[in-house]
Amino acid sequence: MTRSSRLTPIMTEGRIQKALSGFYYVDTGHEIVTCRARGKFRREGISPLVGDRVEIQEVGNGEGVVETILPRRNAFVRPAVANIDQMVVVASGAIPRTDPFLIDRVAAIAALMGCDVLVLLNKCDLDRADELYQTYQAAGFPILRISAETGEGLEDLTPLIAGKLSAFTGNSGVGKSSVLNALDPGFSLQVGEVSDALGRGRHTTRHVELYRLSCGAEVVDSPGFSSFETTELNLELKRRLPETFLEFAPYLDRCRFQGCSHTKEQGCAVREALRAGKIQKSRYASYLRLYEELKPLRDWQEAKRAKGRSI
Repeated sequence: MTRSSRLTPIMTEGRIQKALSGFYYVDTGHEIVTCRARGKFRREGISPLVGDRVEIQEVGNGEGVVETILPRRNAFVRPAVANIDQMVVVASGAIPRTDPFLIDRVAAIAALMGCDVLVLLNKCDLDRADELYQTYQAAGFPILRISAETGEGLEDLTPLIAGKLSAFTGNSGVGKSSVLNALDPGFSLQVGEVSDALGRGRHTTRHVELYRLSCGAEVVDSPGFSSFETTELNLELKRRLPETFLEFAPYLDRCRFQGCSHTKEQGCAVREALRAGKIQKSRYASYLRLYEELKPLRDWQEAKRAKGRSI
């Protein structure tokens, strides 16, 4: 063996499973390598994320260095994850009951980032959540009633997540970790209790971590709905908000006026579809609420940009 061949670094590809305190735990398929990231990422303002496919240089003793981040399908700031194929939104008609707006907000962000959405109605042994089921079935979302307690629906869930990287999210206490525990006996995620007085669960997920299930699925158990902040996406989400409501698609080019906001204009095809029952009222109400929430933030950001150009 020549001296040059002995010095050739061993490069391995893997996926970041967990990130904690500046360490990245990379699953190479046969082991988990504990890595630091090259300083060039910090200088370039780039952070490796859970879900990233990376090239690492192994240095021995189960340690390595992240050398390259491979091209991403998408990337989220909060929670800090990348390459998500689908958002699995866990909701419930039982305590704590899920506000449809929370589902719609996550679904809009998912659409903006090129993710599919799967809605799971957990605790169906306690409440069948008929209203939520009818709303999201009519809106065209794949939706399942499941019970982490009894196992109902879990066999139907498995093929919908197999071979994909899915981020599980939902309001706290709705049973995200319980569902994951029920899917795979090897799981031992901490499960929170629901407060009877408040009807809310305690957050049990402290950080973002990727898990591989025995069915071949990869999942991210992330903190609840409150972690999905849109600060970095506001302008883009505002500009594309109508198209993130997928059931609006057949009507967006039929409005009387170009640039229709679909909020109050005469001749709006979306509003006509709403009146005809082709769009669910709660979904449209969520659209209006998101529109109003994003509008002042956009004005503030554009004013700041204009000020910067004048300096």
